[in-house]
Formats: sequence, structure tokens, C-alpha cells
Amino acid sequence: MLEFVGYSVVIGAGATLVMDLWALLLKRCLGVPSLDFSMVGRWVGHLPRGRWMHAGIAQSPAVSGEGLLGWVTHYLIGVFFAALLLLMVGLEWARQPTLLPALAFGVLSVVAPFFVLQPAMGAGIAASRTPRPNTARLRSTLAHGVFGVGLYLAAWALVLLTGSAR
Repeated sequence: MLEFVGYSVVIGAGATLVMDLWALLLKRCLGVPSLDFSMVGRWVGHLPRGRWMHAGIAQSPAVSGEGLLGWVTHYLIGVFFAALLLLMVGLEWARQPTLLPALAFGVLSVVAPFFVLQPAMGAGIAASRTPRPNTARLRSTLAHGVFGVGLYLAAWALVLLTGSAR
């Protein structure tokens, strides 16, 4: 169990970092704005108060520490997704990672923002209430594809650092 948790944390955090570096590259090179994680923190901060859905998260009252809460949530979700991948493919995959399962899982993980986070934050199902829904959908799908590549790269980095390939 400890090995599973360790792999999940390292691979999930590594994949999330790859996704964040991708977003930074898009922002610096192409001027593409990235998700404001303080809004994720605001949404999470309202959950204990019994508020799940928002007409528009930016109009909801601010929550103390929402920026940090959003970033921590972002990385915890990455770890959770890595754990789901490992549950599906097994720890052996982490010892000899292959790209296809990680990439497929990353792309499929876009279901979470499309059907949970975006509707709950007031953007509608699959960003349907945003000014440019198709652009938002494409950007989310690409980001989650990059997350999938990050799962693969983080797993290989772990193999190289620990020498655990079999």
C-alpha cells in the first residue's frame, strides 16, 4: 500500500507539473490565459458551507486562502488521477511505463472538468456557457492530454531515479 501511495504521489504531482509547465509555455509564447486556480480554491472553500453549484464562481464571495487552496486542490486531483490510473493498469505499469495507457487516461480524465468542475463553477457542461465553448473544450482536452503525457514522463523519471525498471 505504501508503494502504491508513493507512486501515486510522485507520478500525479509530476504529471500535474508537466501540465502546468505546458500552460506556462502557452501563456508566455502565445498569450493563452490559463485557469485561475484561486477560482478552484473559491469553489472548494464554499463546499463546507454547503454550496456546490455557482452561477458564476467569480461572482461568489472570496474565500480566505483561495489561491493556495486552489493550487493544493489542483495537485491533489493530479495525485488522485494517478492513483486511478495505477488501480486500472497496476503498479507494474509504473515500473515499466508505456505511453498509450497514460495518454488515453489523461484524455479521458477531461470528463471531470466537463461534467463536474465546469458546471459547478457556472461554466455549464463542457464549458457550454462560456463565450467560446469549443475553444474551451479544445484547450481542456489538450491540457488533459498533456497531463497524460506527464503521467508517462513522471513514471519514467521515477524509474530512472530509483532504478526500479524490471
